Amino acid sequence: MPADLAVIGLGHLGLPLAQAAVAAGIETVGYESGPVTDSTLSAAEIRRMSAAGFRVTTDPAELGRVRTAVICAPTRLGADRALDLSAVGGAGRALAARLRPHTTVILESAAHPGVTEDYLRPILEEGSGLRAGRDFHLAYSPSRLDPGNRTHGIANTPKVIGGLTPACTESAHAFYARLTEKVVRARGLREAETVQLLETNYRHVNIALMNEMAVLCHDLGVDLWDVIRCAETKPYGFQAFRPGPGVGGHGVPLDPNYLPHTTRTPGHPLRMVGLAQEINDRMPQYVIQRSATLLNEHGKSARGARVLLLGVTYKPDLADQEGSPAGEIASRLIDLGALISYHDPYITGWRVRDRPVPRAESLYEAAANADLTILLQHHRTYDMQALAVKAQLLLDTRGAGPAGAAHRL
Repeated sequence: MPADLAVIGLGHLGLPLAQAAVAAGIETVGYESGPVTDSTLSAAEIRRMSAAGFRVTTDPAELGRVRTAVICAPTRLGADRALDLSAVGGAGRALAARLRPHTTVILESAAHPGVTEDYLRPILEEGSGLRAGRDFHLAYSPSRLDPGNRTHGIANTPKVIGGLTPACTESAHAFYARLTEKVVRARGLREAETVQLLETNYRHVNIALMNEMAVLCHDLGVDLWDVIRCAETKPYGFQAFRPGPGVGGHGVPLDPNYLPHTTRTPGHPLRMVGLAQEINDRMPQYVIQRSATLLNEHGKSARGARVLLLGVTYKPDLADQEGSPAGEIASRLIDLGALISYHDPYITGWRVRDRPVPRAESLYEAAANADLTILLQHHRTYDMQALAVKAQLLLDTRGAGPAGAAHRL
């Protein structure tokens, strides 16, 4: 059966978009070249979507029977800090072979300015024989999904769109107007892509500032968490960000110095973004430094110490581990000779260096037996007061507990 919409890529972007489309009454098919393994939605949520008509397919022929196709393929930074666009290319080729005239194609994957026009457009045109802007519509819309956010979802978060031509922009606008209360038109493709660049880099730069402040305030004996609490009462000119053991998540900072298509982008790197990444990348090591110091102050060595890690996901109350600093912290502790275990209500099995890490079944018993307990992610099930009582030593990297209840980052 034909569908109004095909969502290509059923990961952390695609599944929530498909869910919103189904809820809006849009006949939706989800295309994934392999099994869907993303944990963004629960099994019960996916069953409800299926009951409402949502279908998952691995057959690319299904893509030739839709009016709108949204590409949500994953893009991650490679070892050279450039975006890996291979999944976007694969999605584009699968779609191009079946692309029909008048279809609206939208890219939502994280992309640097120029990807939609310089990378995806040729794939679609060469594979279909159609011309973007003349035979089919092409647009970009930066994803603004915040997993686990109970206040802002797709329906009440403004959606930015930019098309190859004004007609492409209007076609994308008409689609997203069925999902969300407000759609904002960008001037074009590159402006819409640069919105994603700005929003992601803004997050990383401000977290880096807070991470530097955390180190400074610890050295000065100042309670940074109280400083933030007071500062965020200012009604203008300040937005509260918080430090942590590292920056996780799917949104990665992009520096034009590492981008391809250099002839179409500025030749100067974003120095502040590069510096922010350096600062944020140092936080796992800073956690190790603080941990070793705490153990030494209590007459214990890191070698042979029993260390319990609490919360190994990148966000509270989610099972998503993308970019979580927990793996690096665990690896560094192992290098120091520590005996690590973990507890996380959302992760039943965890591996570091391809070896399983023992999972604590009884939280408070494990904290009482550990020489050091490190809170890496504050899930709502964690009672910080009770943990502070039970744990021999507690390092709170999230400022989750009351002042004095634990050693804070």
